[in-house]
Amino acid sequence: MKRRIKSALKYIPLCLAGLFFLVPFIWLISTSLKSSDQIFSYPPKWIPKPAKFSNYREAFEAIPYLKYILNTMKTTSLAVLGNVLSAPMIGYAFGKLKWPGRDKVFMLVVATMMLPFTVTMIPLYSLFSKLGWINTYIPLVLPDFLGTAYFIFLMRQFYRNLPDEFMEAARIDGASELWVYARIALPLEKPAIVTVALFSFVWSWTDFMGPLIYLTKSTKWTISLGLSQFTNTYGVDWALLMAASAIAILPPPAFPHGVPAYDNPVLLFTELLRGRKHELRRERLEVYEVKSLWYPS
Repeated sequence: MKRRIKSALKYIPLCLAGLFFLVPFIWLISTSLKSSDQIFSYPPKWIPKPAKFSNYREAFEAIPYLKYILNTMKTTSLAVLGNVLSAPMIGYAFGKLKWPGRDKVFMLVVATMMLPFTVTMIPLYSLFSKLGWINTYIPLVLPDFLGTAYFIFLMRQFYRNLPDEFMEAARIDGASELWVYARIALPLEKPAIVTVALFSFVWSWTDFMGPLIYLTKSTKWTISLGLSQFTNTYGVDWALLMAASAIAILPPPAFPHGVPAYDNPVLLFTELLRGRKHELRRERLEVYEVKSLWYPS
């Protein structure tokens, strides 16, 4: 009995913390169903009476909502693809390959995480402006294909925890470094790649400063920038803004439930390049079954 009480007491702080973060979302949903009079009523009403579901229809009609969602999906998909391709490969180079100046270069990469975006904002804008990339999605996705410092650090730390025996044995048998990376390293790093994809998706989907700086044409705006249209000279249409925001925040929470169901996108890309047309098999590397990974059936 005492163990059950102690176990229950452990979950009380977690429940309170979860409720603390859940309250703003509940208030957002509640406000999205209110009329203008109910929004500013005192005391505040959590349950709107009557619920005004027409706010969602009016929000779709007020701005080109679907266009902004599609633009956001484009940038987010490219950002996730760029980070999933670049971070594991660069992290592998820092974590498992030995080359002169490796640790010093890694420290420089980590040091870039200390620079706030406001410091690099103007130089990057000047560079992309001279290249003619303003009003394109290139400035938003190109840095992801070149490697994000945080994800490189994450993948490097993951690789350092992997035993070297598997890779060394493959090299002794004549395997190339690319083969070792594609057939041994990638299958082992699936959890880390899913983490990279998840964080990359959320960061790109909710990015506001990037589209604000590089996208001046409204036809190319993302949803985070498009929501600002509900703010005008005379105030903010809170009901429509909350309704549009409630729909816009649905994809990030839904993304983690879909990612683990699919194979590693990098491994999938590697397999397609090798010309394998049959269905990909999920291969698990066991400590004492290295041969099953070297010579997959």
